Amino acid sequence: MKKVMFVLAMLSLGTLSWAGSAREDAADRLNNSTSVMHEIMGMPDKGIPEEVLEHAKCVAVIPHMVKGGFIFGAKEGKGVATCRTADGWSTPAFITISGGSWGLQIGVEAVDVVMIFQNDKAMQRLLSSNFQIGGDASAAAGPVGRHAEAGTDWKLDTEILTYSRAKGAFAGLTLEGASLRQDNDSRHAMYGDATTRALLLGEVPVPAVAQPFLAEIHRAKAEAKADK
Repeated sequence: MKKVMFVLAMLSLGTLSWAGSAREDAADRLNNSTSVMHEIMGMPDKGIPEEVLEHAKCVAVIPHMVKGGFIFGAKEGKGVATCRTADGWSTPAFITISGGSWGLQIGVEAVDVVMIFQNDKAMQRLLSSNFQIGGDASAAAGPVGRHAEAGTDWKLDTEILTYSRAKGAFAGLTLEGASLRQDNDSRHAMYGDATTRALLLGEVPVPAVAQPFLAEIHRAKAEAKADK
């Protein structure tokens, strides 16, 4: 009996240790995503155009994806996503992305990825458990600068605009074939039983650890507009 109790105690401690570590990892991801948006929007004459941010239904950030090569099959990256609600931006949900071909610079080691979900159809993709970019959802490299050029077709039927930052350079990114899915472990560690759908629809209160990220998403739009 004592042995059984000891084993149960060890399992309980292991579970608590895993949960604590998972929460720390999730919090670090939120902090890194906040830094990525802040630095991108602070780049002179670069960043995501005001018109794109104004049009966005959801924004996802995958910080510090690490890989080398010219065109490669990406390993798994982890990020966060938030959607626009009647009250601002939703509590961030956790996502993972894997597979696909990523057109990047030779020798790249660390890549930050930003995805702009442009319409309700794109938002529904994000609310689903898993979808493929360029397969299930149409995607294109997003325009870069303080403003999108007149006459460009970035709005036309494209569900997702994608961007990358590597070695200080910010540009549109091709993400064909990559799969995006919910990160259930991180979500559970941070929010308990709340679903990704409830998070992105604004049905879950924003915890203090997520507020800086949402503030940065809101500030990105304000910074782009101020540079008119």
